[in-house]
Amino acid sequence: MKALVTGAAGFIGSHVAESLLADGHQVVGIDCFTDYYPRSAKEANLRPLRANPRFRLVEASLLDADLAPLLAGAEHVYHLAAQAGVRASWGREFSLYSDHNVLATQRLLEAALAAGRPTIVYASSSSVYGDAPPLPLREDGPCQPVSPYGVTKLAAEHLAVLYHRNHGLPTVSLRFFTVYGPRQRPDMAFHRFLKAARDDQAVTVFGDGLQTRDFTYVSDVVSAVRAAPLSGRPGSVYNVGGGERVALNEVLRIVESVTERPLRMQRQEAQKGDMRDTFADTTAARRDLGFRPTVSLAEGLAREWEWIRGLS
Repeated sequence: MKALVTGAAGFIGSHVAESLLADGHQVVGIDCFTDYYPRSAKEANLRPLRANPRFRLVEASLLDADLAPLLAGAEHVYHLAAQAGVRASWGREFSLYSDHNVLATQRLLEAALAAGRPTIVYASSSSVYGDAPPLPLREDGPCQPVSPYGVTKLAAEHLAVLYHRNHGLPTVSLRFFTVYGPRQRPDMAFHRFLKAARDDQAVTVFGDGLQTRDFTYVSDVVSAVRAAPLSGRPGSVYNVGGGERVALNEVLRIVESVTERPLRMQRQEAQKGDMRDTFADTTAARRDLGFRPTVSLAEGLAREWEWIRGLS
């Protein structure tokens, strides 16, 4: 099978591409290397992929690339490219989010129509929910994003559904809940906490620590992504979460246990756009995708800690 992976140099995209290659598939990756975090980190993500002759990387933006030859012959498209970051999506930077998250998705969907209608798996986010009670969050519940980033992810979800309903394009959207593990972006909390423990530095913690998250290990996310085009219902949206609701203060205690080092914490006020609580109802993903999270938070943090220790 030929697959197209957008955002192939990123955290989740590189893991998905690696999984596809391990199963013998041909993978074309596209990435525009936005400067949200250093290119060197993305090049490190790509290193095992570049060593495989069945992988080809195209450095280009979905906003202006010639997508027809990339999509030619592709059965599945894993759309993981996005402008990341909740806190950076405010103000003058919003155009980056509308361009890379909404316009780029619309352009990819249009190109897929002309390329034989491959299945599109769209990587959405739990940020689409906002602070919408009650928990656990269900796919048919209200979506009231509290950040511009969440607004753009929800808009792209709607586009995917519209292209399915109006043009018969098979699309499946997955709402990821706080993904972590090796290759995690350097701005994300677990990466910052573990790096601070390694380097004996103070770490900034936003809010009172009582906010909760549903954390999902990256290999569990990859399993859901791989299952989506095979057994997901076209036009549907699925939650992909780790199955545990954990308070940030508890996470900090687990980090100290895993690293066997105390954290020096600097507390700051909660940031605009940060959700208070998340917890996924994964009934639909279990039913249709056979999704079962297998990696506990403590085990996943230990794996990420080993990766962090090996970074320069």
